[in-house]
Amino acid sequence: MIIKVCGMTRSEDVEFCDALGIDLLGFIFHPESPRNIAPEWVATQKPGRALKTGVFVRQGVEEISAIAKASDLDLLQLHGGHTLEQCRDLGPERVIKTLWPQRYATTELLLADMLLFAPVCRAILLDSGTSGGGHGTSLSATDLQRLKCPHPWYLAGGLGPHNLTAMKFTGASGFDLNSGVENLPGIKDHEKIRTALHILRGKP
Repeated sequence: MIIKVCGMTRSEDVEFCDALGIDLLGFIFHPESPRNIAPEWVATQKPGRALKTGVFVRQGVEEISAIAKASDLDLLQLHGGHTLEQCRDLGPERVIKTLWPQRYATTELLLADMLLFAPVCRAILLDSGTSGGGHGTSLSATDLQRLKCPHPWYLAGGLGPHNLTAMKFTGASGFDLNSGVENLPGIKDHEKIRTALHILRGKP
């Protein structure tokens, strides 16, 4: 199971999550986000275990590639409706492609797009809402349990200690935590992260 903590803005949170065993650390490169961060600062963060994951919304391939190089990123999470070609150009082994289940009339239509993008990404992220992210709403566990996608998929949107017990049984292979483990935007609550990890992995 992959666990990601997104919206990192402080070195102490990076260090805490890395030491705790979090797999992916998310750095948001989107000016409209309260968690937007500069590539120069991200480049100074050197986790020992966790992979640095850049979150992009409307940037194109050239801009994403430039930021990835400047920030020393490992992975690229795409939230801007990026195409198959863009995912392929950025490198399927690096891309986490976001889809929004609430945009789809049926689970079958969502699954069709998941299978379409599977060859050009390492994982698919299912996010609450219809665009962007970090809005703190969550998806229905019942609907998610109906998905039978063989490709790894992660779940995001309002996840935290209050709902992870139900969501851990949806079939997701990863969980993306952000607003549900914060005190303020970009200010992580270490006890909430520790509790979330315990719920998902059974570790103290």
